[in-house]
Amino acid sequence: MVSIKKKKQPLTKGAVIFNLCNYLFFAVMALICAYPFYYLIINTISANGLSANGAINFLPQQIHFQNYVQVLQLEGLPLAATVTIARTVIGTVCTVMASAFLGFMFTQRRMWGRKFWYRFLVITMYFNAGLIPMFITMKNLHLTNTFWVYILPAIVQPFNIILVKTYVESIPSALQEAAEIDGAGILTVFWKVILPTCTPILATVAIFAAVGQWNSFQDTLIYVTDTKLYSLQYLLYQYINQANSLAMLVKNNGTAGMDMAALATQQTPTSIRMTVSVIVVLPILFIYPMFQRYFVKGIMIGSVKG
Repeated sequence: MVSIKKKKQPLTKGAVIFNLCNYLFFAVMALICAYPFYYLIINTISANGLSANGAINFLPQQIHFQNYVQVLQLEGLPLAATVTIARTVIGTVCTVMASAFLGFMFTQRRMWGRKFWYRFLVITMYFNAGLIPMFITMKNLHLTNTFWVYILPAIVQPFNIILVKTYVESIPSALQEAAEIDGAGILTVFWKVILPTCTPILATVAIFAAVGQWNSFQDTLIYVTDTKLYSLQYLLYQYINQANSLAMLVKNNGTAGMDMAALATQQTPTSIRMTVSVIVVLPILFIYPMFQRYFVKGIMIGSVKG
């Protein structure tokens, strides 16, 4: 048979104008979203005096990298970075596995009290006991001033479980039925059938969990007083809040707080804030593109099925 190829119809004038306006609109939106990050970066590598005066808007001037060198030499920063990396890795793995297993189990009709437990889970998204009861609970469980206060409370996330449940419901039930006919138990079905097919939604959950763990500092503020357990974000949060007072401290009495005071004399409060902000944001900016395709696919499948 001879295949007849249809000629591609030329775009009409209205379609060309629409495409141009569409591209222009999204290009402007992309620039608006990217400019704050660009602004932070160019101000951290420009002369601190010019940055403090608001003279750096589009192009860096008198480029240098001393801000990053000096901030990375702050006392306690390596230990805080280790704590944050550890909580991000362990917390993400635990959250992903718990979300995957519970999301799978909530699709099993034979699960005892399935509807009750699922509704109970959903209710927790709208109601919580509050800060004081939560602190008392953590203290009674002996989790305050321990590393596990970062991990255990964040393992079960209702929203993530709902995402996984919705995704698992889109998987043909024949896969599980075939595995069970071959003698597979519920755990075997989960590990060898369901889990390998859930890569997109698990990557989505991993992004949510990793970003949440990396950016979190309130749990350190509330539950932790041991400086050895300070997270990177909390330590940098302290430096940001103290930037102005550090500069004033050095001006009034040049001997107190030598390590941080030396930083304040070499930098301005503005340069400290911007450099710290870039250090906090950059790891997520590098990691997110690696998971973007899974993220989009997982969200789209979940939204269509829901």
